[in-house]
Order: sequence, then C-alpha cells, then structure tokens
Amino acid sequence: MILPLFPSPKNPSSSFQNTRRHLLRSDSKSSNPNARMRLYDDLLLNGYYTTRLWIGTPPQRFALIVDTGSTVTYVPCATCEQCGRHQDPKFQPESSSTYQSVKCNSDCNCDKSRVQCIYERQYAEMSSSRGVLGEDILSFGNQSELVPQRAVFGCENEETGDLYSQRADGIMGLGRGDLSVVDQLVEKGVISDSFSLCYGGMDIGGGAMVLGGISAPSDMFFTHSDPVRSPYYNIDLKEIHVAGKQLPLDPSIFDEKHGTVLDSGTTYAYLPEAAFVAFKNAIIKELDSLKQIRGPDPNYIDICFSSGSSNVNVSELSKIFPTVELVFGNQKKLLLSPENYLFRHSKVRGSYCLGIFQNEKDLTTLLGGIIVRNTLVTYDREHSKIGFWKTNCSEISERLHRTGGSSSSSGKDNSTVESPTTSAAGGSSRYALPGEIQIGEIRLDMSLSINNSYLKPRINELTDFIAIELEINASQVRLLNFTSEGNSSLVRWAIVPSESSTYISNVTAISIISLLAEHRVKFPVTFGNYKLVQWKVKPNSQQPWRQKHYSTVILSIIIVIIVGLSASAAWVIWRHRQRNINSYKPVHVAVPEQELQPLES
Repeated sequence: MILPLFPSPKNPSSSFQNTRRHLLRSDSKSSNPNARMRLYDDLLLNGYYTTRLWIGTPPQRFALIVDTGSTVTYVPCATCEQCGRHQDPKFQPESSSTYQSVKCNSDCNCDKSRVQCIYERQYAEMSSSRGVLGEDILSFGNQSELVPQRAVFGCENEETGDLYSQRADGIMGLGRGDLSVVDQLVEKGVISDSFSLCYGGMDIGGGAMVLGGISAPSDMFFTHSDPVRSPYYNIDLKEIHVAGKQLPLDPSIFDEKHGTVLDSGTTYAYLPEAAFVAFKNAIIKELDSLKQIRGPDPNYIDICFSSGSSNVNVSELSKIFPTVELVFGNQKKLLLSPENYLFRHSKVRGSYCLGIFQNEKDLTTLLGGIIVRNTLVTYDREHSKIGFWKTNCSEISERLHRTGGSSSSSGKDNSTVESPTTSAAGGSSRYALPGEIQIGEIRLDMSLSINNSYLKPRINELTDFIAIELEINASQVRLLNFTSEGNSSLVRWAIVPSESSTYISNVTAISIISLLAEHRVKFPVTFGNYKLVQWKVKPNSQQPWRQKHYSTVILSIIIVIIVGLSASAAWVIWRHRQRNINSYKPVHVAVPEQELQPLES
C-alpha cells in the first residue's frame, strides 16, 4: 500500500498542480463529437487502468494510465536516458512529420538555455517525471468520433520511482489545468466540457472512457463538484452507512482540507482517522462470525477476513459482506457492493481485505478507483457536477460502440482491436484469409526462448500480456498446450470471439496475426524472444439454424416419406386381402365344405 499523494502549488506550468495519484496498481446531448476509448488492465493486479493513445504522424502507440489527479499527458522521449523499460517504444520526435517543440515563453517554465518549455511532476511515493513540452497530433482509436487533434504533451527525459518501473508508458492527465488533454480539447471547441470513466469489476478489469459529453442514463444521479474548492474533482459527501446504519460522524469530517476527492489514479480509498476507525469498527461488527486473519503483506496491518470457503464468487460476496452507502448533500446515495471496498487476499483463497484505509494525518477524504468499479462516472465540468450510474463496465465499451451513431460505429467490423484513425485498418495483404468468412477461432503456435520449467508458473501472466498487447479481453485468450523444445518452449494459443460477438472479423484476425508475425508485440524481457511459428483460422461453428440442421431436416423428411409410403402399401395389401375373403360368390361356384352345426330344437 502506498500512501496517497500530497497536494501541491497551483502554478500549472511550473510545478506540481495535480499530483494526487497512486502508482501500484453530460447529462445533456451535445452536437460535439466525443472520443470513445477502451480501458485495459486491472485496478488491483496492475494498480491502474490504461487507455491507448497514438501520437505523431505516422502514429506511435502508447499505453497511458488514466489519471484525474494529473494535468499533464506525458510519454518517454527517445532522448531519455533515465526512463524504464515500458510497454511500447519511446516516442521519437524526429520520426513524426507533425511534431513541434514548445518554445520558451512567458506562460511556461523554461529550460536552462531558455529555448524550450519544460514540465516537472513529483509524487508522494517519491516518483517523478521531468521533460520538455512538445506539440503533435493525438489520435484516439477507431471507436472515436473525434478526429485526430493537435495538443501539447510532455516528452520525458527523466523518470524515477514507480514511474520508472511500471509497465505502462506514461500518464494521461484528465485533471483541471491548461495542460490537461480535456482542457485542451475543450479550449479548441471540439468536445463539450465533460468526460466519463467506467472501471471494470473484481477479476474482470477493462472498461471504457469517453472524452466529451454523453447522454446520461435516466437513472444516473449527480452530486455537486466545486471547481473553486480545489484543483481536484471533489464531491459533496455527508454520510457513510454500513448495513443501513449511519456512522456516528460529524458531516464536516468529509469537508476538511480538499474535501472528498475522486481520483482515478489512486487504487484504494483513504478516510480521515475518525472516519476510518468508525468504518472499520462497523464492518468488523457486521462480520463478527468471520475469522479475522493476517494480511498478505507483513509490512502492513491489513484488515482481512476468511469467508470460510475457498470458492466464493464475486457475485456471492454480498451474501457475506454488508452493503455500504455514500450519502451526498442532496441525499442521493451511491451503493457500494463488496467489490467496491474489498480486495482479494493474494495468499489465502476465499479471503478478502478492506480496500479502505486511514489517510495518515491528512484530513482529505480520497476515493480511488476501487470505489467506482462497475460504475459509470461522468465528470460534467460544464455544470460543476459528477454523475454516478451502476452498470457492468466490462461490457459498456461495446454498448457505447453500438449506440454511437458515428461512421466508426457502423457495425461492419466488430473488431476488438483498435487502430489509429489516421491509418488503414486492413493490415498486410501477406496474411491472406480464405475469403470473407466468419472466424470462430485463430490458432497460434508461438516459440519462446525460455524453458518449460521457467514458463509454467508464469503462463497466466503471459496470457494477460498477450491480451493486453493484442488489445482484446483476457477471456478471449485460451492456452491449448505448451511443450518443451530444448531450452525453448512451443506454446499453442486460441483467440476466440468476445462474449458480445459470435465471430472474429477478418480485419481483427489480420491485425492480430500481423502484430505477432511482425514482432510488434512487446513482452517483458523475462519471457525472452518469441517467434510466430504458424497460424490458422477456423470458421465459426455457430451457423444459422437452417444451415446447422440442414442434413437433419433432409434426413427427417426422407424418413417421413419412407414411413408414409410403407404405411400406404400395407394398407393397400390389407384391403386387397379383405376383399378376397368376403367377396360375393355366384351360385354355381363350389365353396369349401364347412362343418354343419346341429340344429337347435
């Protein structure tokens, strides 16, 4: 557990305006387009959610942590000598025909030679990012109605701490400030002053992000967010209820310092000391029948409970753990199911720990991503309010895609692989498929330069990396088998359609195959080098009913005809025999002798 970050001065260009993040881990219709983007990763496995952003011409792809507590979007620069090994290659300004550095001016901090604008961000867990400001084309993916736009971003020359060691490439700043990507797009007039985030639930991950306004669901409720109160996205929290009972707290406790802040870059939730103690005691009281156990990390005093079963599904948690409600100033209530305040114990199966902690001596109430899992959160900055709507966030990306009404959402391609809007979607013609078929499975044989004994305990991790790199759901990647070939391993995978589709489109299949065949998939160095040995596609077996049962129908018809003809023939023969037995005999025809019956007197 890393402590939440400290607030910082308000000068947006010279120091650390919005630095509250955690590195583990419009209700009205608008005529403006929006950028609809998928979210990847998992809040507790990775400590964050990322989205894909393309920068430059031609586009260079990056995986960026979505962070409402930061105002700068930055990626590692090709000139950076103190940057870690991340998911994608560093940004190469010289390879982009549209890149321009931001020259030193009165509105920014300048480098020592007073030639370029620079930025610097520091975080409480002792990580930092420094670099120069540049301007280039940002592309938002093929689900976006919003065409690529020029924007200012940070090109890192130095990173330390968790920023150095994390797998994600950088940060996408969604906070309030001149350098925020939201503020820049709003200032250009290309989107309305609103954005939405939807984080997937426990063990699922993924989700969606929308830059710009959306039509709010009819049952979404809003609470006031005061932009003057602090640079962060605050909400008007007044009460917390556990199992329907209000915690005995003065409402002013949630209004201290920065108030109650929503921060998508923070993993867990942090309460002031008095509020945390009251919450912890209320939870323990409701769970007095459960055994309290040690947490997974001996360095921290986590509050964990054994459920008594090693096979408790997420859907069954509400039968064991109490519901929690956040009550706002307008008396609207946000219901928190157990997945919104628990995390799974990593060492004891069937056990769970509180994901809400004490905020040390800081009086701010900080609500991280765990609180809003499976909740669509709309940051309506234009109307100074934030909306909440409980939903399945792992599926909402597809629903937004289908109901968008844009040319990019026509339904012709159900691809789950995004590409920059400035490039062609077809992929290389070298990976020709057998016509326009509905693909039910892509089978991939991959050779890895590591032995089986090393790979076996890490195969699930490799599966997750493949899903991330191919930009598909982890449930679509299935391990078929893996065998040893000396010091290397041969692994066979199957890529199957997503739960919302019955087939994989040709465009998606070609994209997946070309990514692997052309070594554009980047795995951690721990998995060595890889080679795509061979691939093949299998047609979709879920055919229309008439095609699927055609032979059965024909056979049934033939059987009915045969049975009918046999029955007709038998009836004709029987009738013929009956006529022969009972037919009329002329008087002169001899008849067989019959035994005479005695006459009755």
